[in-house]
Amino acid sequence: MQAYNLVSLAGIPIFLVLAWLCSTNRRNVNWRLIGWGLGLQMLFALFIFVVPAGASVFMTVNHLVIRLLDTAAAGVRFVFGTLALSPGEAAEAGAPGLGFILAFQGLPTIIFFSALVAVLYHFRIMPLIIRGFAWMFTKTMRISGAESLAAASNIFVGVESAITVRPFLERMTRSELCTVLTAGMATVASNVLVLYVNFLRDIFPAIAGHLVSASILSAPAAVVMAKILLPEDGAPETLGLHVRPHFERARSWFEAILSGANAGVQVVIGVTAMLIAVLGLVALLDLGLNYAGGGLNDWLGLQVDWSLRGLLGYLFYPFTLLLGIPPADAALAARIIGERSVVTELVAYQDLAAALEQNLFQHPRSAVITTYALCGFAHVASIAIFVGGVAALVPQRTGDLAQVGFRALLAATLACLLTACVAGTFFTDSTILLGN
Repeated sequence: MQAYNLVSLAGIPIFLVLAWLCSTNRRNVNWRLIGWGLGLQMLFALFIFVVPAGASVFMTVNHLVIRLLDTAAAGVRFVFGTLALSPGEAAEAGAPGLGFILAFQGLPTIIFFSALVAVLYHFRIMPLIIRGFAWMFTKTMRISGAESLAAASNIFVGVESAITVRPFLERMTRSELCTVLTAGMATVASNVLVLYVNFLRDIFPAIAGHLVSASILSAPAAVVMAKILLPEDGAPETLGLHVRPHFERARSWFEAILSGANAGVQVVIGVTAMLIAVLGLVALLDLGLNYAGGGLNDWLGLQVDWSLRGLLGYLFYPFTLLLGIPPADAALAARIIGERSVVTELVAYQDLAAALEQNLFQHPRSAVITTYALCGFAHVASIAIFVGGVAALVPQRTGDLAQVGFRALLAATLACLLTACVAGTFFTDSTILLGN
């Protein structure tokens, strides 16, 4: 095992200890649950990164996602014409594309994948897959069936995953609610995941497989971190029970397409509004920070980056080293990982794509580990999104949800870092999963 793999391995217990230090009840942490959750992560990573059959599955999934993206582009190009062409592409009439435009090439794919997921729900394919993951989580970690179902659902969908456990939300313990929120923030929805693939597919051909792998790995990591930060002190109604996902099945496959596409439009509008608001506010904050910090730099002779991204980069730098990222790349990776907590993972993945395009990383493993660390909705805006989304389903628990919201965000952030450590433990620069 290479030296940096050992660093990643050593980072795993360190992140667990950090979570334990922030726990609400350190004596009540269920270490059997923690061991099984971590074991599931390690086994899955071992299968993907080391076992030849796992690598074949990985590459098949990667190829499938890329082909689905190509089919999604057909409708986008029909509607938007040359605006939907990728950089370097040209229309049949010879008109060149204008380069990557998020509004015309990235966001519309959300609508296609939302419709696809709705169809998979209608034909009971998605509920069957979710039940399989939920059964595994319940049997191994011995958590409540509702928690398992929420964690499994979040591998594939976003805040709407709370609907699958809607009948149980009102009677959930605070620890269960924290797990539901953490699972939502530590993973990514499939319809948004394709955006990250769009950003990176041309310069990182195996990105789709890594993102799917990261989302699966982060589900047990979310449970682990949530149960350390807010251990169970109640009696979950569905403890050890296998429960079925709750969903409203469309009356026909065509109705499923319509409802899924309309839901996708709502996601597109929400993402667009969030990016406009958050990036504008960050720019305003940077203006103030640079004004105040610039004078301090001149006065003390410092060379500090006083932008929000720069300050977050300093904060996440030691954590980035613990992930097993080489020191030569740690500052750049820390800046990208740190900014996710404020400007969302969409912007962070765009910055990762720009760094790869400019060959700023000196080691291939740095980009891969950064990809795993970013794969989650672990940013400030998610508190409003997930707390508000779940509270809309069970308004009588709004107070409890608000109380555990920030703790869930911390748990989700640590879960993403834990997932990156697990990936870094098994990843080597010679693997075919690099996709070069």
